[in-house]
Amino acid sequence: MTRLVVDVPDYPEPGVIFKDITPLLADHTAFEQTITALAEAGLDQSEHGVVDKVVGMEARGFILAAPVALALGAGFVPVRKVGKLPRATHQVSYDLEYASATLELHQDAIIPGDRVLLVDDVLATGGTVAATRELVASCGGTVVGVAVLMEIAVLDGRGSCDGVPLTVLQSV
Repeated sequence: MTRLVVDVPDYPEPGVIFKDITPLLADHTAFEQTITALAEAGLDQSEHGVVDKVVGMEARGFILAAPVALALGAGFVPVRKVGKLPRATHQVSYDLEYASATLELHQDAIIPGDRVLLVDDVLATGGTVAATRELVASCGGTVVGVAVLMEIAVLDGRGSCDGVPLTVLQSV
């Protein structure tokens, strides 16, 4: 899998090394293995799905979370950048490693009591995960796990997953 994630220096800002996952997505076997591994975070010991919804964070999280939701027999819910969802939303603003952002979730996307798995491509500073956890909670849902393709360990984003199981396929 490592060979299928390409480092792109100075993108989108100078000093940032962007992790390009498009070669992994283009490789059927690697993509299928990735989805299967991420979906394991939403299974119990008997391999039954334990989540009602899988939330994918914009934008590359959508690509991974939607097939994970299908694999788990769960619904898929997108968390979008501000202004991208057409109906009433909850909003949370947060800091990234090189900028700030605001995320939104439809107010009716998660119903009270829903068990939710968060799926994203990269865990960096943890800001996106923390903001998404807050959005899920604002709807009455419970985050029962976080699954990411890769973690940038030096940025120490694990703290955003405090109290919730974290599945990381690759630490870089």
